[in-house]
Amino acid sequence: MEHNGRSLLAVMQRSGRGFCHTLVLALVFALAPSARATIRYEVSLRQPRQHLFHVRMEIPGVKPGEDVAMPAWNALYQIRDFASHLSDVEVARLSSGDAAAHFTVARELDKQDWSLETNDPNSAGTQQDEAVTYSVEWNEAGPFSTQLDEHHAFINLAEILMYVPDRRGESVEVDFDDVPSGWRVVAELPPGAQADSFTATSYDALVDAPVEAGKFDQFGFDNGGAHFRVVVDAREWDKALLDEALHRITGYELKLMGGPPFPEYTFIFHIGPYSDAGGGGMEHMNSTAIAATSTSSAAAVAAHEFFHAWNVKRIRPRSLEPADFSKEQYTRALWFAEGVTSTYAAYTLVRTGLWTREQFYSDLAAQISELQSRPAREWQSAEESSLDAWFEKYDDYNRPSRSISYYNKGQILGVMLDLAIRDATDNRKSLDDVMRRMNQEYAKGGRYYDDSRGVLDVVNEVAGKDFNDLFSRFVSGTGEIPYDQFLSIAGLQLNLSTSPSGDVTAMIREAPHPTSRQRRIRDGILHGTTE
Repeated sequence: MEHNGRSLLAVMQRSGRGFCHTLVLALVFALAPSARATIRYEVSLRQPRQHLFHVRMEIPGVKPGEDVAMPAWNALYQIRDFASHLSDVEVARLSSGDAAAHFTVARELDKQDWSLETNDPNSAGTQQDEAVTYSVEWNEAGPFSTQLDEHHAFINLAEILMYVPDRRGESVEVDFDDVPSGWRVVAELPPGAQADSFTATSYDALVDAPVEAGKFDQFGFDNGGAHFRVVVDAREWDKALLDEALHRITGYELKLMGGPPFPEYTFIFHIGPYSDAGGGGMEHMNSTAIAATSTSSAAAVAAHEFFHAWNVKRIRPRSLEPADFSKEQYTRALWFAEGVTSTYAAYTLVRTGLWTREQFYSDLAAQISELQSRPAREWQSAEESSLDAWFEKYDDYNRPSRSISYYNKGQILGVMLDLAIRDATDNRKSLDDVMRRMNQEYAKGGRYYDDSRGVLDVVNEVAGKDFNDLFSRFVSGTGEIPYDQFLSIAGLQLNLSTSPSGDVTAMIREAPHPTSRQRRIRDGILHGTTE
């Protein structure tokens, strides 16, 4: 985000007025604390039984008419209107002086925006320090939502914290008050000056780190040049199993991608009986939150969510930047950002020995069964499924005749792309090289890729072959995937059977007499090797 002071500096430098403009700049920065100030939040947890967060947002240097807003979405690609959980929005002036003469109100503009206005016509353009207070009620379990109850608090901060749309790039601090006795508070953020407080360089960075508060278990380990913190809220769980699985998962994916892009990473696990809405995982820049029914299923989800530390959080499509919390943000690349991440979750599990090869084949067969059981595959492409992600909150959209899943088809496309690249290069290159190249070119280069076109360009570069036809048929198009043609590259065979109701069952097995080349490629898929 570009600060107002920076914009003014650029204008004055172009004017070439030497000492005078330097003096004026000094006065501007002296009189404009918002250019350097920190927006501060106080979040009270004093009413867990009522599931109520009480929030105080202190904003320095507010201009009359400046807006505050509540995000309409974050985490899931769904408009969820977090302001619907909001109540009692009020404003208090922090600056000294005649409070009555400068009385400020929060005038609601629409469902998620408020204007901070004054009743003093002489204060136009005058900056004041303001505090916006409000209550937020949340009691939804799972990594995508927020919950406060007598057991714990789990918080996706975008769901409880307002922001100033024009000042998202300013530094922020959040303090948690009235924390119940015996609770600890954790988030993968720099600590603030007080206990149970955290800082961030911007609102966006702050809300990309979930918070867990409660009487949880915790352990840590070092691996691959990074420190890992593991927070577990569960009645029953297997520490040894989770520790071993996370060591293998993090170690493999760090090695695959050339080391950690962070010094520390936090896993937050909720392990226990969760509904479909409450289970799953949500990736963040340097952390993840995962809800699962068992320790083993939690570890399997971790293989997917940890790979997101690269794919989607750092290897990121241009269409998702900059984030717009006020409305839908469309991309054609979720088949790659999510689906190919699922490919790598399966690769990680089999390549680390957490899965057998039979489990890997069974999972891939289940993905094929799912896609082939959905008539919508004949008219909705992987790219179109990505664009339509915003419909997923509607049950009717998820019918087999209405939609396919970019997770599902994307995972299959990831494996098929890998096989095709290995075939084109005689097993000298693979999809692993594509991911590493995108990490180098985009994540480390501070750039964003051009949705499917950007992926195709890197695939062509790595394979030394034009894959445009493959992308046209199976990524942007709805051509039927020739599974046998792809799988035979690795000496694998597919058996498909269809029930009278239209359900498809797939089975994958190894061919009885593979060639040496097929064995090499199959071993490359299973072990992540090339020649």
